[in-house]
Amino acid sequence: MASKTASKPASKSRSSAKRSRPKAGKETTAGKPAKVKAAAKPRRSGVKLRPPRPEDAEALGLICYEAFKALNDYHRFPLDFPVPEAAQGPIAMMIGRPDIFYGVVAELGGRVVGSNFMSRGDSVHGVGPITVDPNVQNSSIGRALMQDVMDRSEALGAAGIRLVQAAFHNRSLSLYTKLGFDVREPLSAILGPAINRQLPGFKVRKATRKDIPACNALHERLHGYRRAQDLVDAVDQGTASVVERDGEIVGYATSIAFFGSAVATDNDALKALIASAPELSHPGFLLPTRNAEVMRWCLGRGLRVTQPLNLMSKGLYNEPRGAFLPSILF
Repeated sequence: MASKTASKPASKSRSSAKRSRPKAGKETTAGKPAKVKAAAKPRRSGVKLRPPRPEDAEALGLICYEAFKALNDYHRFPLDFPVPEAAQGPIAMMIGRPDIFYGVVAELGGRVVGSNFMSRGDSVHGVGPITVDPNVQNSSIGRALMQDVMDRSEALGAAGIRLVQAAFHNRSLSLYTKLGFDVREPLSAILGPAINRQLPGFKVRKATRKDIPACNALHERLHGYRRAQDLVDAVDQGTASVVERDGEIVGYATSIAFFGSAVATDNDALKALIASAPELSHPGFLLPTRNAEVMRWCLGRGLRVTQPLNLMSKGLYNEPRGAFLPSILF
């Protein structure tokens, strides 16, 4: 799973306090500025970070649901997770796959108050979801959770690390930028009735294990790295599809969904993948907003934009050479 970071919106008084710029130094009696040592934000006293355990899934899923609900309700956007169970399932899955996902849990006073996860199956890692209990936010717990997964990614020798951020959440955008992430692509979540048809000149079919080498080569040619683990899992789960033109694979999708990704040599092949999806589930799939051609094509077929997001990265990033859909992870 991938996720944008969620946190409870700060109150007006707290926001105003954050916007006031602290003085860089104070005047001494001699009229010269005293040296002030810059220090990183301290972790909230008593916060303990540890690996997640299977029994944490219910509590972490509830925190994830409540954190995103607080954020999206405040900004009047649809919920990413309509019920707690919708968040608990993916988190339980990630906890149960330590070979692919790294996780970290924050405890305060012996109580679970937040978590962060990272997909580490390929050379580029993806962060999320990172969530903190709305009752203890604005206390650097989220920053500590982010720094922990970034440190682990670096220790594992990742070529890069990426995430998808809610574009309407200024505080998380500011945090990630300060941590070294760059906005690479504005995204739009797209939802509506499935088109559910084959486009002329293309054949979309279920992907098999025999297709994996060609799909990996295509992804590497278009993006500069392979997303092999996601593809293998999607093929084994039966959600992956390939699109062929004149018998040649010109694109593939792990699924056309929030947690799925797709690559294609051109926009027509990407449209064929989108059009063939049997259903489009809430909260939709992620489309690069700069791809105006595909955006207009989607909007002209009854699909709609549900929320804006940003794809952010640190480390390896190549401007895609073809068309693509990122997942909520990256």
